[in-house]
Amino acid sequence: MVSGIFNVSTSSSRELINITELVSAELAMNTISSGLLYLFNPHTTAGLTINEGADPDVRTDIIKGLSHIVPDTLNYKHMEGNSPSHLMALLTGSSLTLQIENSRLVLGTWQKIFFCEYDGPRVRTVNWKIIAD
Repeated sequence: MVSGIFNVSTSSSRELINITELVSAELAMNTISSGLLYLFNPHTTAGLTINEGADPDVRTDIIKGLSHIVPDTLNYKHMEGNSPSHLMALLTGSSLTLQIENSRLVLGTWQKIFFCEYDGPRVRTVNWKIIAD
C-alpha cells in the first residue's frame, strides 16, 4: 500500500472543484496497475463526490440544489454559524473508493472527482491510499 496527502485551495464559500487530475497525478507516480484508490477528506464542512464534469453548470446546479435542501435561514444552534456546511458535507460524504485498472482510474465517460467546499475559502487536504490487487 502507498498513501499520501494533497492540498486543495478553494476560492469561494461554496464550490465544487474538479480534482480528477490531482488524483490521477498521484496515481501516475506509483507503479500499481490494478487495485483500489481510497480518498478521504478530513474536514467536517467539505465533501467528496463523483459527478458530471463536462458541463460546469452541473456544479453550479448541485450547489444551488444543496442550498435549497439545506437553507441558511433555519434557527441553527451551532455557535460558529456554519451548520449548513456541516449538513451539506453529511449529504455528499467524506470518502470515495475508486477502481484502478491498467494504471488508470475507472470512471464513466462524463464522470470527474470533485472536492466539495461548503465553508470556504480555505486550503484543504485530501488523504489518499492505494490498495493493490
